[in-house]
Amino acid sequence: MNEMSPQRECDPLGDWQRTHHCSELRATDTEQKTCLMGWVQFRRDHGGLIFIDLRDRHGRTQIVFNPEINAEAHARAHVLRSEYVLAIRGVVRMRPEGMRNANLPTGDIEVEVQEWKLLNSAKTPPFPIEDRVEVTESTRLEYRYLDLRRPQCTRNLIIRHKASQSFRDFLNLEGFLELETPILTRSTPEGARDFLVPSRISPGSFFALPQSPQLFKQLFMVAGMDRYYQVVRCFRDEDLRADRQPEFTQIDLELSFVDQEQVMQLAERMIRHVFKQTLDHALPDPFPRLTHEQAIRDYGVDKPDIRFELLLHDVTDIVRNSNFRLFASSELVKALVLPQGAGLSRNDIDQLTEFVKIYGAQGLAWIKIKADEWQSPIAKFLSEEERAGLVQALSLKEGDIVFFQAGVPDMVNAALGNLRLELAQRFKLIDEAVFQPVWITDFPLLEHDPEAKRWVARHHPFTSPQEGHDRVMIEEPAKALAKAYDLCLNGYEIGGGSVRIHSAELQEQMFAALGIAPDEARRQFGFLLKALEFGAPPHAGIAFGLDRLIMIMTQSASIRDVIAFPKTQKASCLMTQAPSGVSNVQLRELGLKVREAVK
Repeated sequence: MNEMSPQRECDPLGDWQRTHHCSELRATDTEQKTCLMGWVQFRRDHGGLIFIDLRDRHGRTQIVFNPEINAEAHARAHVLRSEYVLAIRGVVRMRPEGMRNANLPTGDIEVEVQEWKLLNSAKTPPFPIEDRVEVTESTRLEYRYLDLRRPQCTRNLIIRHKASQSFRDFLNLEGFLELETPILTRSTPEGARDFLVPSRISPGSFFALPQSPQLFKQLFMVAGMDRYYQVVRCFRDEDLRADRQPEFTQIDLELSFVDQEQVMQLAERMIRHVFKQTLDHALPDPFPRLTHEQAIRDYGVDKPDIRFELLLHDVTDIVRNSNFRLFASSELVKALVLPQGAGLSRNDIDQLTEFVKIYGAQGLAWIKIKADEWQSPIAKFLSEEERAGLVQALSLKEGDIVFFQAGVPDMVNAALGNLRLELAQRFKLIDEAVFQPVWITDFPLLEHDPEAKRWVARHHPFTSPQEGHDRVMIEEPAKALAKAYDLCLNGYEIGGGSVRIHSAELQEQMFAALGIAPDEARRQFGFLLKALEFGAPPHAGIAFGLDRLIMIMTQSASIRDVIAFPKTQKASCLMTQAPSGVSNVQLRELGLKVREAVK
């Protein structure tokens, strides 16, 4: 080996011990001896001196190899490259005037290297380890261990750690017990698709990975545990989006002898505590509240972003007799006004029209409010009376543009509600520095599944109906309301909970309302029904999606940015190449045979 080549030792540290991390030293440490360890971030050669930014998860410190201090150490330093792992011993010096870096906590000082050891060399990484470099997500996920070295990724995981700890600190002080629930459990017919695990001991039988600890945490209440929480992994085999993963983490809690208001107040205090402890950010006190009906009416969605206006307006009565046939014949007509948006080009409007088609709309009607006329393909169909009604109801002003959607309520609300968000993002109407929570209450208990042709639980089958709605859910299921509550933040649902059914009789009535026959209910949920017959206390709970919450707190584009080793949108791991095939021996042990994939 060339004497200038990197050299390693079997015991690389020997008697070397790190004294400081790479973001710790300050001007007050001048002339102090230090030992730093970390990775080479940048290397610069200037006039015989070699400067290196040494990085660890805490930050960076500039170190200097000076031939006048140690000629051998300086000569050996020529081999150092990006991401080599070093240990250095040296003395803290002030940087020369004009060479200080106000953007670094350690920017006033540098460490003059007296000796150093190479702890490991590194191949040239596939992308620079810094935030400002553009790199495809597939490359980042393939080399996730390198991606996590980037400062932003590191900061995200540190914030995740701090938030998790602050949840635990709060709940511990509130008298909760951190208890674990099984990962291998049984599959249930309600909810999303399960991940199944074949049993070798019981051929032909399967475990399921839990979508939630829901039933077990209710059983903890039956067992008298009173206040439970868990930072728990959950699994759902469903189609993925930017804010979803096949495996995710919940902050899960359940309480006995409480009502809905008590759970909401405790959860609100907990979220305020987490934001204060993690980000030093004060959330509003109290959180605003909307009923589900109000949220759909004004925002079109049940997880509204209330950081900006642009409310939806029902104009059905105003245009009920319109000569515009679509308006006159539709069950619901709603309008959305973009103030001073009349400057939108026809190409812009065409793009927005294509956008709303994602949500089932056939098109997008619009009117530009000009001083001397209303510009729109539909303006000629509106009478003077209808125009006056729209001006008054929508407070229209010169320069505005108003968008209309007409049809069945679900489509109208989804199309305009999501158009509202799209316009806010395009026109930068959102203050990204603001965190604005809002509670949504009074959810429908049931919703109709057109494919299954039956009623299904809006949240889950163990949610209690509101007082008097136990009969409603049988006689008029569309009108039944639940004791359920969601907490939304900046347009995302971050937590959802409910008061649970604690009576076996009422739980059986719920199963009947869902079209689950008594024998099937006993087969699938017999253990729960049996437990509810042994003095189950009134209980309620809530669960928060930790990944989604951290995504919002760090202002990340995707939850993949705040999970250490995430899956892609196709539910695969590019780093480990999972999922993968297994051997025929393993399949035979499980009594399984893989069918040839249908092409």
